[in-house]
Amino acid sequence: MKSLVIIGYLLVLAAGYGLRALNLRHLRRHGDQVPPGFEGAVDAQVLGETSAYTLEQSRLGLIESLLGNLMLLIFLFGGLLPVYDRWIQGTSDAFILAGLLFFFGLQLVKGLADIPFSLYRTFRIENRYGFNTMTLRLWLSDLVKGTLIGALLLGALLAGALWLIEHSPGWWWLWVWGFFALFTLLLMYISPYVIEPLFFKFEPVTEPGLEGEVRDLVERAGLQVSRVFQVDASKRSRHSNAYFSGIGKVKRIVLFDTLLEQMNHQEILAVLAHEVGHWKKRHLLKRLLVTQLLALAGLYLAWRLIAWGGLPDVIGLEQGSLYAQMVILSFLATIVSFPLTPFSSWLSRRDEWQADRFAADLTGRPQALASGLIKLSSENLANLHPHPLYAAFHYSHPPVVERVRRLRAD
Repeated sequence: MKSLVIIGYLLVLAAGYGLRALNLRHLRRHGDQVPPGFEGAVDAQVLGETSAYTLEQSRLGLIESLLGNLMLLIFLFGGLLPVYDRWIQGTSDAFILAGLLFFFGLQLVKGLADIPFSLYRTFRIENRYGFNTMTLRLWLSDLVKGTLIGALLLGALLAGALWLIEHSPGWWWLWVWGFFALFTLLLMYISPYVIEPLFFKFEPVTEPGLEGEVRDLVERAGLQVSRVFQVDASKRSRHSNAYFSGIGKVKRIVLFDTLLEQMNHQEILAVLAHEVGHWKKRHLLKRLLVTQLLALAGLYLAWRLIAWGGLPDVIGLEQGSLYAQMVILSFLATIVSFPLTPFSSWLSRRDEWQADRFAADLTGRPQALASGLIKLSSENLANLHPHPLYAAFHYSHPPVVERVRRLRAD
């Protein structure tokens, strides 16, 4: 069984790396071609920078992935997992405390391994292409705040889940699922007020007349938002974005100040209309429901497999604590879920097409959304030439060239 699991994981890695290589080869062949509809918006210089930026990001991502997977394989199959498991069991007899130590230790190792890649990505690659505006002090501040917030949230989730497991051995899968679902909703509700302001400064939109136009657009769509904000994203990066935040009465629209600099009012409204489309089509609610149903099924299956008692043997171990078995389950889930990736990506792209259609109908200006997407892709050096197979497998959004083509055909 151990050999089959290793072979399965290596096949998944090979497929993923093969798709990555196929995508980059396609970019090298076609990266200098201006796509139809992008004439005047991109030139040879922009295309050259886009290709170089994509290649550099991909190379770093490849090294990061190879190192991460190598560490994982050594940990699981090189004898480190049982050693680490026994060491944790020797530090405390308390079930919850031992579990917290087990998972926090793994998270600490992962966090430390991520730091060099984050530094290189931010201060080398992003600097080279003119995106990074972050100082080392701000980077460190974000790292500390993000680590502390992550530790608090992870600690609360783990402690609650482990308590439920300890006190309801036969039904913990159901209670843990409910706890996670409520925690997720609570986080969506409080995040705009508690977490997001720790990283961004929120203020009313300063662009004359824009907030009124945004509110009019949202009201025509039949939605209500509590506030319309802009954030000082330019303190960290020149990348641009806009998003909805919160749920219910705390739902708000957030615009990056970089987006306000790059687009005119019609383009901004068209981009926001696309996000409104997701709300009106209930894409977020549907995704949340599907996610929760999958989580329920996954937790039930985890309960059954842990009760079976054969999980340690799957990777060649004689025994393992509940915590170790959860790690094994997580590893197996990456193998099982890989073939489902293209279906999940297709569902997401379908939602994006529907949101584009909604935005075009709501604003009556499909060309504004098309020009906004062109600016977004050009300013962010997005790859305009993904390989169709790679895009079908990994892209949650349709390739921007296809989106622009369809909008301009309206």
